[in-house]
Amino acid sequence: MTLFVLLVAILIERFQFLPSSWQFSLLMSRYHEMLFGDEQLKSKLMLVLAVVFPTLVVILISWLINDFLWGALNLLLWLSVAVICFSHQEQRKAFKAYMQSACRDDVQGCFHHAEELEPSQCLEVVSEYELGAKVGQSIAWVNYRYFGAIALYLIVCGPIGALFYGTVRFYSELSKRNELHLPWVDCLLFVLDWIPSRVFTFGYVLSGKFSQGFAMWLSTAMDVKCSARDMVTKVAMAAETVAETSQESVCVQSTLSLLQLSKRNLILLIIVVALLTIFGVIK
Repeated sequence: MTLFVLLVAILIERFQFLPSSWQFSLLMSRYHEMLFGDEQLKSKLMLVLAVVFPTLVVILISWLINDFLWGALNLLLWLSVAVICFSHQEQRKAFKAYMQSACRDDVQGCFHHAEELEPSQCLEVVSEYELGAKVGQSIAWVNYRYFGAIALYLIVCGPIGALFYGTVRFYSELSKRNELHLPWVDCLLFVLDWIPSRVFTFGYVLSGKFSQGFAMWLSTAMDVKCSARDMVTKVAMAAETVAETSQESVCVQSTLSLLQLSKRNLILLIIVVALLTIFGVIK
């Protein structure tokens, strides 16, 4: 079931079949505004409740429909949660706009849309080549944060794990965006990212240049305090050869190289899940 849910969820997300009103970020924003609000999060009890409540609801629903209609409703729950958690159309639109600006040689537009990919990150670049490399790193990070981590939690913990990770990620991003200062959420997200980031980036090592990628992966994986973003971007850059020169006003070769690396890593993950399913390790 895990492989089927993963494949269907990826197809729905890739072809953008999910309406914009059902995007994870929008649903979570409505949930937050209706039940809590920024002021309520100043209370640790309310913050904990806000983070765990969606997961508790899914646990309750899963318990109520367990083995009902020969597991059809349980499959529908898995698929619904996976599709919603995988949705990240805002980042897709920002990347598409960035590439369109690059094709028009619109350097200012490229800088603007590059900032939209990761609003919480300061875009410190001094040249168009550095911009292309930075966007490539952002693509690798977005691919992990909005797909890789969700997929790994879905495989290991089911929809409960995927939704819990997505909820913690949402409140961490909300904290940075609205300057709420929620260190507890950031620490929890750091812990939740610690193992998945190392597992996912090892796929970069296998999908790219093994020797350079593995050396970088080993040095960063052994660093307990290394953040997930540093882990992902450093290993991705080491595992993939990027162009150093370009005739275009904005260098997109490095961006496209890291995008291709992320796609190969996606294929590798699906193959691994398929093999684990065949051997009965996961259902």
